[in-house]
Amino acid sequence: MELEELSIKEIKSELKEMELEAVSEELIMELESDSRKGVQKLAKQYRRKKQRASEERIRFHKMQEIENSCYAKGYKLIGGIDEAGRGPLAGPVAASVVILPKKIYIPGLNDSKQLSESKREELFDIIKEEAIDYGVGIIDSNRIDEINILNANYEAMKQAIAKLEKTPDYLLVDGEEIPNLDIDQKKIIDGDARSISIAAASILAKVTRDRMLVEYDQEYPEYGFAGHKGYGTAEHIAALNEHGPCKIHRYTFSKVREAALGEDYYLFKEGLEKAKSIEEIEVIANTIKECEKILSQIELDELRNIFIKQKRKIG
Repeated sequence: MELEELSIKEIKSELKEMELEAVSEELIMELESDSRKGVQKLAKQYRRKKQRASEERIRFHKMQEIENSCYAKGYKLIGGIDEAGRGPLAGPVAASVVILPKKIYIPGLNDSKQLSESKREELFDIIKEEAIDYGVGIIDSNRIDEINILNANYEAMKQAIAKLEKTPDYLLVDGEEIPNLDIDQKKIIDGDARSISIAAASILAKVTRDRMLVEYDQEYPEYGFAGHKGYGTAEHIAALNEHGPCKIHRYTFSKVREAALGEDYYLFKEGLEKAKSIEEIEVIANTIKECEKILSQIELDELRNIFIKQKRKIG
């Protein structure tokens, strides 16, 4: 590039066409020595870009240390596992397992919580393209209520592993080990920020779940799922109290259960709690049975628990 023969606009265009790695130190120094302020400004910009790229590569290699230690022990297919959606009031929990090649570099790969939505979406496609194999497991809210969120999390992880075409010989799991699994594994605290495999899994799980909540937003627009993704924001709780729960809400959360309880429930609840004898409790219980059609299953279950508790207290 003969700088003196080019205008600033032409130099900028030439640089834009070049890969950052191709912009050498010699070229940057040549730009810096140019008498034109605009060219010197370009030199500063590219020096900063090169510095950031160098720092990013160092950060990435730091996140590869856990995988490299596994390779050193003889393991060949190392899968990273993470989940998304453990804490929301609504929607499924998603888990992903990703097996990355030994020699790989994906700039920007990081814990999904540290990335913007647009960056996660960008990396989502890159990870799927670069991975040796990957799998995603989804457990819906009904199953979460049935077996609790911890077991649902394990089930989602096992489902993700079962979807792999290649069986990993070692698993790096974010935060906890998966019970009853016939694959060597190790829990990594804050693994999504320390391991490239777990970070990749965190992105696949997060983007997959977020996309599902955006779809649910079309079905239940009154809750604003596309914005908060089912988490307990003030907006979500206000909508929950106004409209009551929908089919993807998790009743294991007290806020969801409370929003599902109507005026009839509270009248029966008050009667049971104020009863002073077994006879009074039985009369109210019989009335509840006669009104089963106007009460939801969650209301009936709650009233049954109150009935048992009060009966023990009195009798």
